Amino acid sequence: MKRSISMLLVVVVSLALALTGCSGEKQGESTESQITIGIPQDIEDSLDPHKAVAAGTEEVYFNIYEGLVKPDSDGNLIPALASDYTVSPDQTTYTFTIRDGVKFHSGKELTVDDVVYSLKRCSNPDDPVLLQAGMTGIESIAAADDSTVVVTLKEPNADFLCEMTAAIIPQSNEDPDHVSDGTGPYKFVSHSPQESFVLEKYDEYWGEPAHIEKVTLKVCANADSLVMELNGGSIDMMARVTSTQADQLSDDFNVLEGTMNLVQALYLNNAAKPFDDVRVRQALCYAVDRQNILDLTSDGHGTIIGSSMYPAFGKYYMEELSDYYPHDVEKAKALLAEAGYEDGFTFTIKVPSNYTQHVEVAQVIADQLKAVGVDARIQLIEWETWLSDVYSGRNFEGTVVGLDASTLAASSMLLRFNSDNSKNFVNYNNPDYDAAYSRAVSTTDDARRTEAYQECERILTETAANVYVQDLAEFVALNKKYAGYEFYPLYIQNFASLYIVEE
Repeated sequence: MKRSISMLLVVVVSLALALTGCSGEKQGESTESQITIGIPQDIEDSLDPHKAVAAGTEEVYFNIYEGLVKPDSDGNLIPALASDYTVSPDQTTYTFTIRDGVKFHSGKELTVDDVVYSLKRCSNPDDPVLLQAGMTGIESIAAADDSTVVVTLKEPNADFLCEMTAAIIPQSNEDPDHVSDGTGPYKFVSHSPQESFVLEKYDEYWGEPAHIEKVTLKVCANADSLVMELNGGSIDMMARVTSTQADQLSDDFNVLEGTMNLVQALYLNNAAKPFDDVRVRQALCYAVDRQNILDLTSDGHGTIIGSSMYPAFGKYYMEELSDYYPHDVEKAKALLAEAGYEDGFTFTIKVPSNYTQHVEVAQVIADQLKAVGVDARIQLIEWETWLSDVYSGRNFEGTVVGLDASTLAASSMLLRFNSDNSKNFVNYNNPDYDAAYSRAVSTTDDARRTEAYQECERILTETAANVYVQDLAEFVALNKKYAGYEFYPLYIQNFASLYIVEE
């Protein structure tokens, strides 16, 4: 059964802004077409795409590396390094035809051996650093001939194709941590830690070529100086500026509005007291006034949500859950008293300082919780510390961040709450949830899968796994010298679509 490589799905992301510093002088005259783009935190140390953890790194690597398929800006999976594919009647065997004429940035031609190597590398259960969670159901990966790769699953998985966005790298690269060798429209040039990350157009790219020859990603983590840097000309583009910052930009900029397609919440460590008590978590949900949060932090922009799914997921999204916990201070107090916290308690909210939207929301939440006797103390930490202490180390009580979908599959939003999943940094543990998720990913029946996913969302909401807030509005500042920006269904910046406007 042959299918076109398209799958209508979602729209995503979260890059946000910052509180540290933005470096660099104003871009000078050059005969080379170029653009300087601000990013809120540095790219991770490793150039290995299979080791990328931060969404900000993954969105940049989208321009350097490619998978067998890749998402487009409409939420479809389109051909990339595979020209087409077939699926067996029992939906457990995927046969990919590898595209001819593809070259890595090193000049080496893409082979089926590179594809097999890459897929085995990021589906190896014995290597938790490289293992992609959605690939654990693979039974075997093999080359059928010089242009065909066959992937066999242990059982059907309706979302499996989304995992084939995983980067393909050459088997001959012995040091992928330090040597970048992708197939994308841009190739890596240099990295100055905490300063910049430079890309250059790849002239032998197999697909539609990029328009701009040089892209400089400039680390700009200082929210206070960002507007000055934009208006001063040292940055040409910045994604996810706040509405306040957008209002301060000069007439040299267009401000594009979309949605971040993520779940912003006060994420709670369900294994830490007092959040191991569902009544305490529910109390906080009632205590928070989410419309007030939107009004104070983004002039009312954004979409209130009530579980770990956002509107762009269409049929899976449950709008009714956004009203599950109406603002009710007295009910919150009653639940706290029932749980033994009639006098309230104190806890710490760790927030990555470079994400302005999350810092501002955390501040409003902390102020609102005072009404129920809860003293929430905000601790601003660097992004690298958040990744190591909160995400990996699970050493936190509460944190305000936005979680996006790592692939175009709805399962990528919900997998992180499985009790034994490595991404379950909130330590959520619910057998009913695990069972519902298992039913969702094991069925090929669309209606049953939708029902099971929605059951997962409902369980997260009813048990107040976290204090869900919103899907943030996204504002992109783009100098009028440039055009072509596209909002994407994942945490992606597609630099190849940008071009210089002719005067």
